[in-house]
Amino acid sequence: MATPRAAVVGIAGPSLAAEEAALLRRHRPLGAILFRRNVVDPAQLAALTAALREELGAEAPILVDQEGGRVARMRPPHWTAFPPPASFEGGPEAAAEANAAMLGMECAAVGLDVVCAPLLDLRLPGAHQVIGDRAFSADPAEVTRLGAAWVRGLQAAGCVPVIKHIPGHGRALVDSHESLPRVEASRAELAADIAPFRDLAGCGAWAMTAHILYAAWDEARPATLSPAVIGDVIRGEIGFDGVLVSDDLAMGAMRGLSNDLAGAAIEAGCDLVLHCTGVLEETAALLEACPALSDGALRRLAAARDAVGAARRPLPAVA
Repeated sequence: MATPRAAVVGIAGPSLAAEEAALLRRHRPLGAILFRRNVVDPAQLAALTAALREELGAEAPILVDQEGGRVARMRPPHWTAFPPPASFEGGPEAAAEANAAMLGMECAAVGLDVVCAPLLDLRLPGAHQVIGDRAFSADPAEVTRLGAAWVRGLQAAGCVPVIKHIPGHGRALVDSHESLPRVEASRAELAADIAPFRDLAGCGAWAMTAHILYAAWDEARPATLSPAVIGDVIRGEIGFDGVLVSDDLAMGAMRGLSNDLAGAAIEAGCDLVLHCTGVLEETAALLEACPALSDGALRRLAAARDAVGAARRPLPAVA
């Protein structure tokens, strides 16, 4: 089978349409990401993930944003209402780890093997509430402590974690879903933002980029499209050598920045791009322009799977 394209894409609804399956066969992405529009109940969701892997391959990663609190694609009555990450601030690491393990078990039980969590962003006063209680704390050391526990819990449940939003979304004053935030903090000030990512750089997780322009690092381009931010900061100063996936390229922050966002993000240093709308024509255009996975990306993907294998352990059955 040919090397897949360096993309993870969304689909439109709770089942895989014939035209979607045909597109996935024609321009095979690495994996898929699911949202509330794709989720009905456990039997339906397990059937959907199985159908996706029928087209993409048995090891194709299927992602979900399941953080707890506001950001949860799987919800009651079929799944647990997990608390927001901020509620663990100051508490025992064991509680955070156990919560993440249970959350991961619920994902794994329906075929979701990559969980886009935890946030390692700082919860800073005055920032836009798009982050808010999704972040553990304003204290970098506390974010590192609880983030490490979250990563361990997800890996123990058999899921690959995705730390986000590297190199830090906490200072953004606008929502990157709507427009491009510009952060004017100095390099010295940004040292606090990158500290949790640096501390957990070797944890085996993937990392998701922030669609933010950091003037101190690159005056012209947001992190997702910046060779300087990815090469010098994320791969260099932070020391992250895991799978680097872009945040959703369809977000408002990326509007008008490039006619080929997938190519620009991969050229800047991302291993994968994320495109989430599920609109067939948009997905087709993205996949047609997207290059194949690089050898480096394949190596990093294998290392993340190995980290899960090393951490996985027997956990209580999901009811």
